[in-house]
Amino acid sequence: MELGDVEITRVIEFSDISPMTTDVFFPGSKPEEWQRHAALLDPDHWDARTDLTRVATQSWALRSEGRVILIDTGAGNGKYRPLQPIWSYLNTDYLENLAAAGIEPEDVDLVVNTHLHDDHVGWNTRLDGRDWVPTFPNATYLMPQSDVTYWHPDNLHRTKFGRGNQNVYEDSIQPVIDAGLVKTWDDSYVIDAGLRLEPAPGHTPGSSVIHLDSKGDRAVFAGDLMHGAIQVHEPHLNSCFEEDEDAARASRARMYAYAADHNALVLPAHLPGHGAFEIRREGAGFEISGWAPFSRT
Repeated sequence: MELGDVEITRVIEFSDISPMTTDVFFPGSKPEEWQRHAALLDPDHWDARTDLTRVATQSWALRSEGRVILIDTGAGNGKYRPLQPIWSYLNTDYLENLAAAGIEPEDVDLVVNTHLHDDHVGWNTRLDGRDWVPTFPNATYLMPQSDVTYWHPDNLHRTKFGRGNQNVYEDSIQPVIDAGLVKTWDDSYVIDAGLRLEPAPGHTPGSSVIHLDSKGDRAVFAGDLMHGAIQVHEPHLNSCFEEDEDAARASRARMYAYAADHNALVLPAHLPGHGAFEIRREGAGFEISGWAPFSRT
């Protein structure tokens, strides 16, 4: 699809994973909250029969001002994740799916990692013999400085996610730093006339969103500010992966308010089905008012 002068392509790594039951993925959520929104959630986002949540892993590929920009890079192939078996030693068709969108690794000019969890940086690198090398050798990799510091292996014991992110720095972050391809940022970062990065801390200290504003069209690439459609209608719910629960809720609320008030499309990293949505205010809260025209996954 096109918004203003920016072309957006959805690139799938995984399209329909059922990783956890609702009470595990969204601690504190109640069965009645899921049942209340069953018509919205079942079957694309939740299987009411098994109580399993459903998620996708995807990148958003943008063409803007003559550049190819890749937002988040999934979990990657062949990587060992001791406490995250769902992402361990994968063998997916991600690069083939990227090629189907007309993008070869050498074509990518900019990689934006919204944060540095394992399933957002995995295709930063690929295995060449015994070495992890940058997958996108001509790209600049934008990373939030606070996450570069926070997820350094020396600091994992201080994080909530801890060993869930084990090996990630070594195989998906340090190699691109060593290659001189990483540019870190704080506060905000202007990508081009229609795209800018803004902090949205909580899920991780450096979690960020990308705002698109071009010719009156607007969008928010939301990263992991939300993991499921239920969080639009039940915004108090956090996933089990938040480093700072209160900050995550606050960042999500700001994003919802902006999207509702500016008619901005919301494009998260893990939403299955149509993958993105429009939002409007409903009483004191929000509701999904429409889905993006991407094919259901």
